[in-house]
Amino acid sequence: MANVKIGFVGTGVMGKSMAKNLLQAGYPLNIFTRTKEKASELIEQGATWKDTVADLAADSDVIITIVGYPSDVEEVYLNENGILNHAKAGTYVIDMTTSSPMLAQSIFNKAKDKKIHALDAPVSGGDIGARNGTLAIMVGGEQQAFDAVLPIFNVMGANIVLQGEAGAGQHTKMCNQITIASTMIGVCESIMYAKKAGLDPARVLESITTGAAGSWSLSNLAPRMIAGDYAPGFYVKHFIKDMTIALESAKEMNLTTPGLELSLSLYKELAELGEEDSGTQALIKLLSKK
Repeated sequence: MANVKIGFVGTGVMGKSMAKNLLQAGYPLNIFTRTKEKASELIEQGATWKDTVADLAADSDVIITIVGYPSDVEEVYLNENGILNHAKAGTYVIDMTTSSPMLAQSIFNKAKDKKIHALDAPVSGGDIGARNGTLAIMVGGEQQAFDAVLPIFNVMGANIVLQGEAGAGQHTKMCNQITIASTMIGVCESIMYAKKAGLDPARVLESITTGAAGSWSLSNLAPRMIAGDYAPGFYVKHFIKDMTIALESAKEMNLTTPGLELSLSLYKELAELGEEDSGTQALIKLLSKK
């Protein structure tokens, strides 16, 4: 995989840093995003701009996508000008969007018919993990395809696990988001409690982040809450999308998830206040008003 040409679709908060790490690792990179200006920095650093997804697919050996919503994934992969209709046989396609497990399975099956190797590989770790190349990457698909692209995954992540067949990566990401959903409520309430008790919340974090309460959200997002920094490491609107997918998937399995339901309702309320483009840590703004 050392000399393969990678096509990268999507240069948002996460994708931009992931693509940059691939460039810095020496991979030739084709790039496409809906707004070319968002890719300008990557183009300056040596990425080759492609005018369409079809052009990118035809000229790439490995194609990575990280877009917004399942509808975007469907458009990028399955429409007439999408990846599966223009990629060469033998191409590896990796969707790193958090998306529907059923859609991941559909893409896998359609790709296999065309002798294209498909993996679903959503990530966790936010803007920090993307920037530092330390993302958790949860993969669904075949062992051979996973082994082939593992060197590429290693550039972007530090915890990379093949979880099972197609769709397993997305199901694992749902487990991740379900855990975060309730955790974020607890983190907000903890900071609010510390302030009400007259404590220095930053000092409180020194004690509780290393104990049983420790979590990524507590260590990385609680300090942003305290500082009033609501810039998106991960958008509220995308978290709502993820939780909605998780809730729908849980219902399909006849699983009740009350913590997830509560968190989703609170984040929807937060979005209605105009915070959909804020980071997920902005939940404290809503809870502070209740």
